[in-house]
Amino acid sequence: MALRALDYESLNENVKKVQYAVRGELYLRASELQKEGKKIIFTNVGNPHALGQKPLTFPRQVIALCQAPFLLDDPNVGLLFPADAIARAKHYLSLTTGGLGAYSDSRGLPGIRKEVAEFIGRRDGYPSDPELIFLTDGASKGVMQILNTIIRGEGDGVLVPVPQYPLYSAAIALFGGSLVPYYLEETANWGLDVNDLRQSVSRARANGITVRAMVIINPGNPTGQCLSEANLKEIIYFCYQEKLVLLGDEVYQQNIYQDERPFISAKKVLLNMGPPISRELQLVSFHTVSKGYWGECGQRGGYFEMTNIPPKTVDEIYKVASVSLSPNVPAQILMGMMVDPPKPGDISYDLYVRESKGILESLRRRARMMTDGFNSCLNVVCNFTEGLSC
Repeated sequence: MALRALDYESLNENVKKVQYAVRGELYLRASELQKEGKKIIFTNVGNPHALGQKPLTFPRQVIALCQAPFLLDDPNVGLLFPADAIARAKHYLSLTTGGLGAYSDSRGLPGIRKEVAEFIGRRDGYPSDPELIFLTDGASKGVMQILNTIIRGEGDGVLVPVPQYPLYSAAIALFGGSLVPYYLEETANWGLDVNDLRQSVSRARANGITVRAMVIINPGNPTGQCLSEANLKEIIYFCYQEKLVLLGDEVYQQNIYQDERPFISAKKVLLNMGPPISRELQLVSFHTVSKGYWGECGQRGGYFEMTNIPPKTVDEIYKVASVSLSPNVPAQILMGMMVDPPKPGDISYDLYVRESKGILESLRRRARMMTDGFNSCLNVVCNFTEGLSC
C-alpha cells in the first residue's frame, strides 16, 4: 500500500529530529507509574504550582472578575473582592473589545503592551516602544517565532549555551537549522569565555554553517547564574562584530539567589554601551509569567521586545503572528499585572508583598539546600577517593 501523508515513514524529517527530554521517555514512564497508583513528583520542568506553590491572590482576583464580569454588577462584589482588584478588572475589561472571549490585536492588547513598555523603561532606565513588543502564549511561542524567522535552512546556525533548556535544540531542529553549542564555565560562576565563542563559530563555518544568532539564558537555566555586566558587554561586542542577532532569554529575572550578582538586562547593557553598537546590534528579549514567584505556567503569558530590528522585518513578524489571530487574552492581563503589580498604598499591596516575598524566600532556601547538598556529596566523594590514583 502506498504511504499516506501521516504514516511515520513519510513525515517531515525535521519533526523526527526533534528531541525534547523534559517530555520524553522518562516523563512518559513516570505518567504510566502514576496511572498505576504510584506517587510521582514531576520535576522535569519548572512547574511551581504543580509542586504546591500557591498562586498570588491579587492577580487571581482580577482574572476572576474579568472572566465573570457580571460579578462587577453584583451589589455585594465589594464584600468578596478588594476595591483595587475591582478597579483593575474594570481597567483591563475596558482595554478589550468584547471582554476576554474576543480576539485581540495579533501583537496583544495595545494598553497592556504599553504597560510592558513602561515596566521595561523603569527597569532599564531607557524608553521602550510598545509597537516593538509582542505578547505571546508564553515565552516559548515567542522564541519559536523568532527562530523560525531567522532560520532559512540547515546551513543556518544558532549559538546555544550548554547546559541549556532543550526548547532551543528542539526548535532549531524543527525549523531545519543547526545548533552550534558553546560551553559555560562552572568555575567562572557559569559565565562564558568569548574566545570559546569564536572557536565555536570557526568550527561551524568550517562545516559550512552560517552562524546567524546567539542565545543567552540570563539568569541561567539550569545553572541559575546571572551573567555579569562585563560578560554581557563582551557578548554584545562579539555579536556586533559577527553581525549576530542576540536572543536574550530573561524569563528567570525574578529568580535571583545571589545578592552579589544581580540581574542586568541585555538591553540595558547594550544601550549603556552607546553608538554605534547601541544603534546597530539586533536584540530580541523574552519574558514570561511562568517563572519566579508568579509561576503561572498554565496561563501561558509572555512577551518579546525587539531592539534595532528593521521596520520591514517587524511587519513580517507581525504578519506571521496574525496567522494565529491573537495570543490568549487572560494571559495578556496576567502579564499586565506582573509588570504593574499593586503599589504602596493600594489595599492589596501588603498581601501581595507578603505572598511574593514568602515564595521567593522559599525558593532561596531550596536553592541553598540544593547547593549545600551538592557540596556535602562532593566532600564525601573527595574523602572516599583521597589517596586513590586516577
